[in-house]
Order: sequence, then C-alpha cells, then structure tokens
Amino acid sequence: MIVIHKDNLTTERILNALLRRVNNFPHQLAWFSSMLFRPQEISSLNMWNGIHSGKRCFILGNGPSLAEMNISLLRDELTFGLNRIYLLFEEQRFTTNYFVSINDLVLQQSVKQISALRIPKFINWRARGQYGRSPDIYYLLERYHPGFCSTPKFGVWGGATVTFVALELAYFMGFQTVILVGVDHSFSTQGPPHKVVAATEMDFNHFHPKYFADGTLWQLPDLKTSEYAYRLARKAFEADGRQVLDATIGGKLDIFPKVDFNSLF
Repeated sequence: MIVIHKDNLTTERILNALLRRVNNFPHQLAWFSSMLFRPQEISSLNMWNGIHSGKRCFILGNGPSLAEMNISLLRDELTFGLNRIYLLFEEQRFTTNYFVSINDLVLQQSVKQISALRIPKFINWRARGQYGRSPDIYYLLERYHPGFCSTPKFGVWGGATVTFVALELAYFMGFQTVILVGVDHSFSTQGPPHKVVAATEMDFNHFHPKYFADGTLWQLPDLKTSEYAYRLARKAFEADGRQVLDATIGGKLDIFPKVDFNSLF
C-alpha cells in the first residue's frame, strides 16, 4: 500500500515511492539476515519492551513553538528528541533521554553531531554503514507498508514524520501517556511533499534559525500522510487504554486532545 493522496497524485511521486521500496529491499534482506546470524544486534531492541510501563513521557518536535517553551520544566521528565534536536541541547543545557531519527538526509549530514550524543539513539538501519556499532545505537528497519508498528523488531513505518516513529517507540516502551510539544504541523516553505530542497540562510520552520540553513538538504513535509499516521497512533494508544496529548503552543495539528503545557506540572 502506498499512501499518496489524490490531490498529490503524480507520476513522479508514484515512481519515487516505488524506487524507495526497491532501494530498501537490500536493507530488509540484511536486517532479517542479521536476525538469523547476529540476533544479538536485533534482539537488543527487546530490552526496551515495557521498560516505562505506566509512566508518561514528552516527545519534542522541532517546530518554532519549541523556542517559546520553558524547557527547564522537562528536566525531570522522560523525553524523546528528534532529528537535529541537539541544537537545543547546546543552547538550553538540556538533553532528552532518547534520540530518534530515520531521515536519510538528516543522518547523512549530521553524523558527527548525532554520534556525539551520549544517550540511547534509535536510527535508521540504512545508516549503519556511517554510524557503525555502538552500545548506545539501536537500529530500526524502516518499512513502507503503512501501519502502526507496536514492536520495532519487524520494522517501523515512518508515517512521513519522525514524530510518528517516536510514538511507536513510546508505545513499545509502555508509556501510559505521551505528550507532544513543538509539533507545530505548519510550514512556511511550500512545495511538493518529499521534494528535496536546499535550505536558505535562515530557517523559519523550526525552533532554531540554523536548523536547516546555508544549503543543507531537506525534504518538504507531507502533512496529509503524517495526519493519517497520527490517527493510527491515536487509535492504537486508545485501544490499549493509553493516550496521546498535544501540548504544543499554537500547534495546527488537530488529531490529539489538546492540553495546556503549564498545567501538566
């Protein structure tokens, strides 16, 4: 199944979607071969199964609203950071408990910075050649069949946003309540979903002006597919008696129940 909405249906998008699946096939073979011949690498994911059962966590998106928040309130909370969240670490003297990234361009262009993070990192299996083996790296096989993946052993669906992957991991870890912050779900830069563009001098789409800037390559968002993914996440959590809340300041996402950030402390 390929999630391409009718108003975005073009021959180019269909061909690119098929090409991604073809290119990913060798990585799938390598993943399942590792399950047979080096099972310890894949089974290491199992240590996270239910480890935070009944607790709450925060997933930090990378939207501009994140810069408006009092991040110090999260110092004693369990948190996930995404993609280039390390730019926040440098400014706020704050580090999330976990890091997640599956975007090829982010991983390719930020190897040094991501490798330097001293927290558990969940990154795309396709990047294993650049990141190698490390006790704090846990690889995720990206699959292209849409669906909410409750266990990463057999892969995760990207849902057109790394936030969705973090939701899959939070579910796997057993969190009872997951709270989104900085998930603005709004971009000033417009264009075809997934199109690769070179960043300009300043970035107005993220919490840091240099998040994507000065020629950095990035992909334009696919908000409709991410909304489809978020609905899957809400359904999965609620079916298990759990919940996802949205505490983003001024966020445009309308999938999850809204909650005031400051009321949570």
